[in-house]
Amino acid sequence: MLNRSHMHGVMVQCHRNPLLVEAGFRVVAPDMRGYNLSDKPPGVRAYRIELLARDVERLILACGEQTAVVVGHDRGAIIAWTVAMRHPGRVGKLAILNVPHPARFLDGLLSPGQLLRSSYMFFFQIPRLPEEVIRAGDFALLRSALRRDPVRPGTFIAEDIERYIEAIAQPGAFTATLNYYRALLRNPGETRALLQRIEAPVLVIWGERDRFLSRRLAEPPRRWVPNLLRVERLQDASHWVAEDRPLEVNTLLLRFLRSPLNTLRR
Repeated sequence: MLNRSHMHGVMVQCHRNPLLVEAGFRVVAPDMRGYNLSDKPPGVRAYRIELLARDVERLILACGEQTAVVVGHDRGAIIAWTVAMRHPGRVGKLAILNVPHPARFLDGLLSPGQLLRSSYMFFFQIPRLPEEVIRAGDFALLRSALRRDPVRPGTFIAEDIERYIEAIAQPGAFTATLNYYRALLRNPGETRALLQRIEAPVLVIWGERDRFLSRRLAEPPRRWVPNLLRVERLQDASHWVAEDRPLEVNTLLLRFLRSPLNTLRR
């Protein structure tokens, strides 16, 4: 997004957000590599997190900006954390929705409870079988998850679900989607090697009824995130926090985007 008065570029990797556009921001919500109509390079190594972060860094520059406020959810948030670590000069502020800091997540996998919650990620490591299972019945499992997981009934209407299915059914797209998980877990040491302090101000918004991630993972390590503004916990929201509580999430994001940097830093 681009704030017309303050000229702050903002890269959003979560959901479409007309309210932020109406507030005067230029919103860029890219299809990352492998998704929808973007290129889908073959092989797991093409989806290593440092390459995905570099895509975002180059996209910020391609949009004519030197810095952006990066907002990410789910896999977009993992990439957002990494952009802030590996390309700090490109990130003015960082907002994260329901994904832990990479160090917190890797440590969390040592917990039996979180290991169970993340078991689907290990299933995705199997070649070909996950694609066959999830494609069965015209993506019946995915359709069911989109109807069941959000807290607010009807969060994803039929039109939304069909659009998601259309995007993921593009040739090569679903395997590329799984390759994100495969690349992330195939070499955890490689992920740890990317860890650096994030100097940009950080806001974390967390839906407390996330069935995939323990609420204990929400707080990022101060060692790596010294300028954490706060963790905003929304009690009646799932992993799909922006869809469950759009007004609250947008209000928090707008407040964060509009605040001068010198009032955010501690």
